[in-house]
Amino acid sequence: MKELIFNWIKSFYSVGKSTPIEELLANPSYQSHKYLWMLALLIGMAVISILVWYLTRQVLLAIIKTIALRSKTKLDDILMESKFFSAIAHILPLLFMDYFFSIVFVSFPDFLEIAIRLNDFLIVLVILVSVRRFLNAVREVLEDKPYFSDKPIGAYIQTVKLVVTIVFVIILLSVLTDQSPLFFLTSLGAMTAILLLVFKDTILGFVGSIQISANDMLRIGDWVTMEKYGADGDVIEINLTTVKVQNFDKTITTIPTYSFIADSFKNWRGMADSGGRRIKRSLNIKIDSIKFADDELIARLSKVKLLSEFIIEQQNEVERYNKEHGLVDEYQINARRPTNVGLFRNYVQYYLKNNGELNQEMSLMVRQLQPNSKGLPIELYCFSNTKVWAEYEVVMADIFDHLFAIIDRFELKVHQEVAGSDLRNLEMYKGN
Repeated sequence: MKELIFNWIKSFYSVGKSTPIEELLANPSYQSHKYLWMLALLIGMAVISILVWYLTRQVLLAIIKTIALRSKTKLDDILMESKFFSAIAHILPLLFMDYFFSIVFVSFPDFLEIAIRLNDFLIVLVILVSVRRFLNAVREVLEDKPYFSDKPIGAYIQTVKLVVTIVFVIILLSVLTDQSPLFFLTSLGAMTAILLLVFKDTILGFVGSIQISANDMLRIGDWVTMEKYGADGDVIEINLTTVKVQNFDKTITTIPTYSFIADSFKNWRGMADSGGRRIKRSLNIKIDSIKFADDELIARLSKVKLLSEFIIEQQNEVERYNKEHGLVDEYQINARRPTNVGLFRNYVQYYLKNNGELNQEMSLMVRQLQPNSKGLPIELYCFSNTKVWAEYEVVMADIFDHLFAIIDRFELKVHQEVAGSDLRNLEMYKGN
């Protein structure tokens, strides 16, 4: 094609077809018209390039779209959506541009060198854009795979994109300046301190992502709590520099990835993977309501199905112990006798063991904590069968609703702070 065009130009100046192109360029007549020829060839090249670009896009994209629709794989569909093939379609016209420039700027070597360099720059840039779009498509495909659904694929892909971008930027600079890529690599070594400062967050995020993945500290879908950042919800995205947490009020908290290494946070995955969710809550008994259980109270509580067998066994054990140690006299204050709080504690224990909403395979106990200014804490420690938040709250509320309602049967009182109405009632009582 180049020879045909040059022979056509030679015919205007009575120059033989076998004449070297250098003689045509030195021809005085041609020299006076070389700008016109350059303009004409440039217009012709632009028209041909646009046609090649249009046909390439139309034909290539049509063929690929047909193949994508017929194939069962998802990758080609995602590549179409990410416009990967649209970027690839720009490469073919640009590859022809070097050839066209050698024709258009044949009389202008300096322009030819600049034009080829710019065209090579565009080719490398298009390849970079194509690679990044391909990586985006790979990320989307992997995130849809069940095995990778909870892995920080976004962080890995961003790391690869960063490395690829740095490599291509060095190549772009090399193409523009006509310098070896090694020249820029050595320059990067000299700029290490500046690069560390500029890419500090990226480097920390990269290190954090590796540690999080290696130690399996965090996965997409985990429920995490991080009070420092006000985050309490599910992890929805793990990137190179940030982790996005969707709180239960549907707000989004963005946290630096490295913070999950440097700071403490609570991951509820262990609870989600276990057989239940922990209930650990206390009710405070007024200490002045604690007393030995008299015969009337014991007789009344013996009718409670959960306690009847326990009370009989306890009474037999107490009587046997007191007889063995000579403590049958009512004046022996060190004799063993049941207390109302002890009976209540055992009732709660049996009540929890017979509660179908609790996991009986996990820890279950009722214990006393250290008394304080708010009374004697009786703590319930058990696990519900359900791990769903709303259902868990219902189970816990039902347990404590029952205990607050039944506690007066044991002649116990629950501690509560003095309110204004209490003081007013006291004043009215004194007035009467």
